[in-house]
This record gives sequence, structure tokens and C-alpha cells, in this order.
Amino acid sequence: MKSIVITGAAGGLGRAVAEKFLAEGWLVGAYDLSEPDLPGAVTGVLDVTDAEAWERVLAEFAERSGGRIDVLHNNAGVIIEGPLADASVTGVDGVIAVNVLGVTLGARAAHPYLRKAKGTLVGMASAAAIHGQPGVAVYSATKFYVNGLTEALSLEWRRDGIRVIDINPLWAKTPLAENNAASVRRLGVRITPGQVAERVWQAVHPANAWERGGMHYGVSPLDRFLLMLGGFAPDRLRRLLTGLIAG
Repeated sequence: MKSIVITGAAGGLGRAVAEKFLAEGWLVGAYDLSEPDLPGAVTGVLDVTDAEAWERVLAEFAERSGGRIDVLHNNAGVIIEGPLADASVTGVDGVIAVNVLGVTLGARAAHPYLRKAKGTLVGMASAAAIHGQPGVAVYSATKFYVNGLTEALSLEWRRDGIRVIDINPLWAKTPLAENNAASVRRLGVRITPGQVAERVWQAVHPANAWERGGMHYGVSPLDRFLLMLGGFAPDRLRRLLTGLIAG
């Protein structure tokens, strides 16, 4: 039985991904600050900013999975909104701790298991990493970090046989999208957690060699288009488009 560990799995996107992989017959480890209520999954509490907790949780899960972890989905994430100048130091620190330190510690702790399984590291990035988003600047910047970590580790770990990818949706129907960012008001919240979960499944199971070579995966047609555009458009054009959507 193949296995996946998912953080931030008590609700939202993490829970949807857990339910998808459970339905496909995988052994699922679902973790959050509060233990997820997910029948059929291995569940527990994990503070992703705690390196020792990562080591303990993955070792305990590996005892249940025969020593291997095929996929780590670094899904846990938090957000603060509003102008950066008005943000509290505590709020900024909290977002960076979870969205940057948390995904880094998770990747580090999972490396030996993924190497053994020739597995996949999946980061939860965002369309907010195509161009910096005003009003959610710290959150947006942390998602650039996720993209950068994906690109670096895809090279660093290729000799270990580990595939490293990330998912970049527009706002999805979760509590994270319940904010006043201009992009939420202008584009709406149209993506469901189920759509994201399906995209994670597809990304972990690429249909061909070309798709297997991808790193950054969109979900809806619009965010796939924006992701592609972001890779080719000059800075001025990306800034103009972002200003129209989120400025």
C-alpha cells in the first residue's frame, strides 16, 4: 500500500486531499494542530514549526507504513491580510514560521523516507506567487518561497530519485479565502477543495514523461493560464495585470 503524509489536514484543502487518497486505497497520515477526524487515516497532532515533532511524527507513521513514505504533502499554511505597514510583528512571524519554516522542516525530515520510496514532495503554493499580491504581501511572499524551494530541491534531490512539485491554485473555497484581498473580490472564489485534491492526485500520477517533468501545477483553467503567462511575460506586464486584478 502506498502512503502519503499531509499537514494541515483537519479541514480545507488538506482534508480534501486526505479523503481523495483514502478513496484511492492509500495509507494516509493526516496531521494538524488539532487531531483531524478522518476515519481510516492515521491521525495525529503536528506543529510544523517544530523540527523534533516532524522527526517523531514521520518515524511513528513509518512504523505503520513499512518504513516508507511515498508522498509528503506540505499543505499547512496561514495568512494575514491588510497593509504590511499595519501588520503586527506576531502576525508576520506566524505566517513566515508556518509557510516557510514549516515546509522547509517538513522537506528536510521527509527526505530519507522519500529517497527510499523514490517518492514525491508536494508543496502547496498559490497563484499569489505569480506576482506579489498587495493586501496579502507576506502570504504571497511565502508562496514565492515554496516555488523557489521546489525548484531548488527538484535539482538537489534528483539523484535521490525524488520528484519535487507544487500546486498553485487561485483562491479556493476554504477559510483561508475569507479575506478582503482585492483578488478575492474581483475574481471570486470558484475552486473547490475537491478540485485541488484531484489536481494533487494527477500531479503525483503524471500521465506522461512531459507532465512528469513539470514542477508548478495550476488547478483551474485561469490559474493555469496565469501560471504559464507568469513564466513568459515581462515584469511590466505581470505588474500591470496584477494591478488590475489585485491592486
